[in-house]
Amino acid sequence: MRYFVRDSTLFLRGNFLAASTGINGGIRKVSTICNRTVSRDFEHEQPLRSLEQIITKEGYSDAFFGLLTAVEMRNLCILQYDFITVFITAGVTNPKEEGPHTINILVYSGEGLSPGGLLESIITATEAKVKALQNMGHPFTGTTTDAIVIASEGEERHVYAGILTEPGRRIYPAVVFGVQEALKRHEGRIVRTGPSFFIFSRYGGERWVEWGREECPYYPCHFEGQRCDFCYCPFYPCLDAGIGGWVGSSLGGEVWSCSTCTLLHEPEIASYFRKYPEASLPELKALLKRRKK
Repeated sequence: MRYFVRDSTLFLRGNFLAASTGINGGIRKVSTICNRTVSRDFEHEQPLRSLEQIITKEGYSDAFFGLLTAVEMRNLCILQYDFITVFITAGVTNPKEEGPHTINILVYSGEGLSPGGLLESIITATEAKVKALQNMGHPFTGTTTDAIVIASEGEERHVYAGILTEPGRRIYPAVVFGVQEALKRHEGRIVRTGPSFFIFSRYGGERWVEWGREECPYYPCHFEGQRCDFCYCPFYPCLDAGIGGWVGSSLGGEVWSCSTCTLLHEPEIASYFRKYPEASLPELKALLKRRKK
């Protein structure tokens, strides 16, 4: 899965089996998922056509799921919890029908979910959204336009996704935490100039950590002047023995380590990958090799 924000739209690209409650929703294989910011006076008569135009403009003519929101993408919250990644935009200024705001939740699993698991994930994420609103003192369970997309890639590994399953026990806390953080940003209680990225860390105690170079105790982890746009590598685990390898885990077994890889920290490579977010790992490695000649 690759994701990027371009022209007020969040794009997820991959080979997904996905379920959506949004526009033209259902359950099927798609290659593109997007969440688009629109103006508060957006005409809702043809939302599907609007999304099709966005997809076509990007050169993606394949099957897609799409969502619309009045929330700006700078208030997007991205949360990484092991093989689960959650994307949330949230606004509840007007929870009634005439309100322009909505809570959009996109959940991605890097481990395959069964069709039933996809649908059960919707229940898990919805329960978590309600809990988040309760935590913030709201008397309602959502807005009238809330939508959820659940997507997974890879061989099916999880049949169920309730809160006690491996996917569910990651989805639930990510959505609870993420909805609250997204609302704080949309309401101006926390101000960021771009999307916020959180990692569930077990280092020094389990907690959510918002990444920021200014607060990062490890910067620079490789070299002075490194770029940190991709602190959590989108290729992980790349299984490329030339830039990483298997190491022992403190929890037992082995994990893929890329501690010696500086590829995406190289300024020119980071800039190229931002411009071409679907570039392959061999392409980036070849580019770096040419630049160093």
